Amino acid sequence: MKYTEDHEWLLADGDIVTVGITDHAQELLGDIVFVELPEVGTQVSKGDEVVVIESVKAASDISAPLDGEIVEVNDAIVDAPAKVNDDAEGEAWFFKVKVDDVGQLDQYMDEDSYKDMIG
Repeated sequence: MKYTEDHEWLLADGDIVTVGITDHAQELLGDIVFVELPEVGTQVSKGDEVVVIESVKAASDISAPLDGEIVEVNDAIVDAPAKVNDDAEGEAWFFKVKVDDVGQLDQYMDEDSYKDMIG
């Protein structure tokens, strides 16, 4: 698993990367009440805003961490956004992207580096 400075986690399975937010991020956001996900088939570039999250504290965006195509979204968190608070680094992933270049993952932190950053 890799981590971004924006508190996203990335789990690669070949050229398909699952993207979610870290447990630390959901704690900062508080109770999540709304999630808007991208459409399957959307081409994204690193940095594109692709997800909107609203919590009782704030609204936030998730940017695409990699270039590629959205191949799956987690509709379960649209129907029940609080799942993100319950299992942010597990069942409450946001989307899966078929990446153009798996090598882009190399720029992100491993778990130890991420823990040091949020330490």
